[in-house]
This record gives sequence, structure tokens and C-alpha cells, in this order.
Amino acid sequence: MLSRMLTFTAACLLPSVLVAQDEGAKISLELNALSPSDTACMASFVATNSSDQDIESAIYEVVLFNADGGVDRLTLLDFGTLPEGRPRVRQFGLGNLACGDLGQILINGAQTCTIAGAASDVCAKGLTVSSRTDVEVTG
Repeated sequence: MLSRMLTFTAACLLPSVLVAQDEGAKISLELNALSPSDTACMASFVATNSSDQDIESAIYEVVLFNADGGVDRLTLLDFGTLPEGRPRVRQFGLGNLACGDLGQILINGAQTCTIAGAASDVCAKGLTVSSRTDVEVTG
């Protein structure tokens, strides 16, 4: 009987634990727009730093998948400085790629994250991703 009560209690607490993890997100990257140019697909991201510190450097390793689901390339996107509490728009030219050929973007991890001159894990640990486009962003 005690075992079932503990299991029930744990099951009831699980949703609140999951919500608490989501509330701990510190960095959000939103793919806001894709715009074609002559030689590239221009990807515009809105980056928001909700941590309690300015990020001096944030560079993410990104995997671009084509519309068929195959890996097109791995690349690094340098989001530069991300001041605490203030959104920043960063635009990247995805060379030799038509926007219609882009199927998915995977944020593979933080290559560089610097706060107060030292490496930090805040860029990866509290990352959330989203998309306002037809291209799915995962991470």
C-alpha cells in the first residue's frame, strides 16, 4: 500500500518537475524568418538571454538538413554578444542553399559560451529553440 501511495505521489509531482525544468530556460533561439537572396538563404534568428549575466560570446554548432531529411552540412553560427534581458536579431547567410531546400535545423550544441571572460555552460544547459517558419528547429 505504501509503495502505491509513493508511486501515485511521484506521478502527481512529475508534471510540476517538468514545468520547473522549462522555467529554467536561459537562452532561447527562435528561427524568425527565412529570406532568399541570390546566393544564399538568409536565416534570421531572435536570440534572448534570460540568464542573470551578459554573454560575451555564443557560438552554436548547427546541422542543416535538406528537405529530404539528409544532412546538408554542419556549420557554426556566431551569435556574438547576448546582453541579459534584451533580445537580439542575428542573420546568417546559408550559402549555396535555397530556402525551399532547407528541411530542418538542429542546434547540435554550444561550441563557445563565454561569460565574464570564462567558459560557461549556460548557452547549452538552458537552451530552448522554436521556429516561426515551416522549417523545424530542434536542439
